Amino acid sequence: MTIRVMLVDDQALLRTGFRMVLTAQEDMEVVAEAGDGAEALAQLRSTAVDVVLMDVRMPNVDGVEATRRICAGGEGGPSAPKVLILTTFDLDEYAFSALKAGASGFMLKDVPPGDLLAAIRAVHSGDAVVAPSTTRRLIDRFSTVLPSATSEPLARGLERLTDRETEVLTLVAQGLSNGEIAAQLVLSEATVKTHVGRILAKLGLRDRVQAVVLAYETRLVQAGGGAA
Repeated sequence: MTIRVMLVDDQALLRTGFRMVLTAQEDMEVVAEAGDGAEALAQLRSTAVDVVLMDVRMPNVDGVEATRRICAGGEGGPSAPKVLILTTFDLDEYAFSALKAGASGFMLKDVPPGDLLAAIRAVHSGDAVVAPSTTRRLIDRFSTVLPSATSEPLARGLERLTDRETEVLTLVAQGLSNGEIAAQLVLSEATVKTHVGRILAKLGLRDRVQAVVLAYETRLVQAGGGAA
């Protein structure tokens, strides 16, 4: 299966570099490019895309707003593409907003080509791609944008979880992978994956990125990485 990719960045040189990397892959094809969010949204109305590589700071419609419209189902038809944010560490506040808007993950623009390709494939398959260490830095640095008090509706949602599921969610929010969680809780990785799937289903979340955001918004985990 060929993964159809759209490149959205206001720097043509960066788009050229990414296109060269992607088109060299047998399972990827760059089907569209755009210089800002407005152009990307317009192209999605007539072009089938699986994964959008989205910059955040762009003129007209920025990447956060474009991501919000795509993930809300307003653009891209019934099978809206997945969005992978490309940013720099100095702009992580934008990446956090994009994750809340529905992006499936984010990566730094200086990511090694192999990691970028792996991320595109992971997002296309339905996984989220936010490196655990980056998740911790992101939440720690921008905890001030999170609610100052627990959101009651969100907190009530956590009551649906079993004690074990709450434990797993806490570790997910601390940036641990399934394998690391399995080792810490002395479980099989398959069991942890099952727990994560049940957590997402019970809370109505799309992926573990949304689970991380929820855990911090409800103060299940405090900024700094520890359980509340």
